[in-house]
Amino acid sequence: MSGVSEDDFITEHERKQLLAALQTRLFWVGKEIPYNCDIKGKMCNLHSIVWELLQKEKLDYEDRKLINKCILYIDEKAKEDELDLATDQLTREEADKLFDETAGLLRTLMTLRDIEEGTSKEKRRKFHETYSRERVAEARRWLNFLKQTGEAI
Repeated sequence: MSGVSEDDFITEHERKQLLAALQTRLFWVGKEIPYNCDIKGKMCNLHSIVWELLQKEKLDYEDRKLINKCILYIDEKAKEDELDLATDQLTREEADKLFDETAGLLRTLMTLRDIEEGTSKEKRRKFHETYSRERVAEARRWLNFLKQTGEAI
């Protein structure tokens, strides 16, 4: 590669850190489901596919077939990306991009499996309940703090 020095490439230590990060429990936090991803030579908007499936009240046979096909292809692509991350000579920028893509693919797999199992709506409902409860608790703590400091009216 022209214009790229040896210092621009990831070290073995950095490579191991990235690969280990993909194995942690919450690796996907903050990672988006990819909008555009090349899977088997075809550009797929995984974000739209997942969104459309999440909006359906009930999955039919064709939806389940699509989910299984996506899971198969995405799993294969994620494994390819992980292998590339483990073996290719990559710059830090390339490694970060590949890591983000792989994490996004793995998050997509988890979401599709949740949709297929029918647990995604329940998880979303519980998240919103917890989020709302925590917002109310935080507001109460803030009001108590203001009262204690004499700032509340």
